[in-house]
Amino acid sequence: MRWERFILKYLCPDFYHTNICEINLRYLKKIGIRGIICDLDNTLLAWDNHEVRPEFKEWILKAKRLGISICILSNSLQERVNRIARKLEVPAISKALKPRKKAFKLAINRLDLIPNKVAVVGDQLFTDIYGGNRLRLLTILVEPMGKKEFISTQVIRLIEKKVKKYLKSKSLI
Repeated sequence: MRWERFILKYLCPDFYHTNICEINLRYLKKIGIRGIICDLDNTLLAWDNHEVRPEFKEWILKAKRLGISICILSNSLQERVNRIARKLEVPAISKALKPRKKAFKLAINRLDLIPNKVAVVGDQLFTDIYGGNRLRLLTILVEPMGKKEFISTQVIRLIEKKVKKYLKSKSLI
């Protein structure tokens, strides 16, 4: 079926974890990853929060120590994204309009890397994973940190729930 091919090609992540702290940075480095494009809301921090949890800050510091650069890519507003990026000392792109390719290409450019050296981490199949897979980046899906989201995201989550159920039935996540 066409929809199955679409799901497998564009919505299936390469890896799946509960949160970013579970991602094995040493393994990513071993397979050649030198940069991570990281979503902000419900990936690095809860949607309605302005503080990154200490263990997530430590994960970012560990990535930097291993020589893996981080770039935040978010559809959120510039002021909030930039404030958090400054605290974490990482570059950021706001109002990205994910899953547009242009946003991901801009993040790859900010990391000063080629696509096969970059991974994408996010909590949404239809923005983060779809956007990363369109450019053949390594994609890592994490569970959303909270339930509070924009109403449009809540609607998309209903569809995403069905896709995740399909991926789980095939043991792909």
